[in-house]
Amino acid sequence: MPLAFKRVLLKLSGEALAAGQGFGVDGTRIHQIASELEDVHSLGVEIAIVVGGGNFFRGVAEQSRDMDRVAADQMGMLATVINAIALQDALEKHAVFTRVMSAIEMKQVAEPFIRRRAIRHLEKGRVVIFAAGTGSPYFSTDTAASLRAMEIKADAILKATKVDGVYDADPVLVKDAKMFDRISYMDVLQQGLKVMDSTAISLCKDNNLPIVVFNLNRPGNIRRVVTGEKIGSLVTA
Repeated sequence: MPLAFKRVLLKLSGEALAAGQGFGVDGTRIHQIASELEDVHSLGVEIAIVVGGGNFFRGVAEQSRDMDRVAADQMGMLATVINAIALQDALEKHAVFTRVMSAIEMKQVAEPFIRRRAIRHLEKGRVVIFAAGTGSPYFSTDTAASLRAMEIKADAILKATKVDGVYDADPVLVKDAKMFDRISYMDVLQQGLKVMDSTAISLCKDNNLPIVVFNLNRPGNIRRVVTGEKIGSLVTA
């Protein structure tokens, strides 16, 4: 089967793993995602993943309002490590070899992030999960996804969401919101569209890295994206 993308970086939100519970990891949902990733991996796609931590703690959320921003962001980064370990466990139960690489050193639970080693893991057919964001406060996991995608020379970022693509308004609140099939980085930035934060979009724009925004809740969508089906929205130059 011809592939549109040979090496991808998948950006998952922490909320995707919570599956409507709002908090924690839903066992059924994480195995559904792992099953889809197993299917895509079997096509020969090299997969790296950045997962958020919003199902445990968000550095910019109401719960961290009275906290120092650096402390809150560090807690958020550690939340992503919990999700990365959960996802690794689910993938390995589907017989997919997986490595977690953390931007914050914690040798007992994850390898330190070393770019060349990450690329080698991908070449050997392992799924690599990048945890702890960039390791620095003030940068979101969206920005971490953009940065890691550049570093491993990914063909595209696959941004998994709970809606079908990029809209001109929030489709949950505005019933006749219009979806874009294609949109430029500049339009996303100028219109303030909530695709990824502006730092992440700017990084992709400067390095001409395409972003495919798609609905994770429709089974088989990850496979459809990597095989080149026209689904979701393409953010490009």
